[in-house]
Amino acid sequence: MKMLNILLQAQGNGGGMMSIMMIVMLFVIMYFFMIRPQQKKQKEVQKMREALKVGDKVVTSGGIYGKIKEIEDTAFIIEIAEGVRIKVDKASIFAATNDSQANR
Repeated sequence: MKMLNILLQAQGNGGGMMSIMMIVMLFVIMYFFMIRPQQKKQKEVQKMREALKVGDKVVTSGGIYGKIKEIEDTAFIIEIAEGVRIKVDKASIFAATNDSQANR
């Protein structure tokens, strides 16, 4: 509440431009510390998903380990056990793994 009063007093004394600049600076700081890093991370994950091929070991967002058996337009067919295959959306692949325990 005190901050609101300070901002309102600043606008009343001709400081309206200063408060607008502070708000703009806040958005610039939010962009560089929150939005931009998230966009970079999403691009890296997308590149990783595009680079996956048949035989790669992966982990789904639900924590299921498996090996890619087929690649479709929007999904992967993953073998999670001998003869057990599931179809998962490409967006649900969390990471590729080299873990030897991933698929026995």
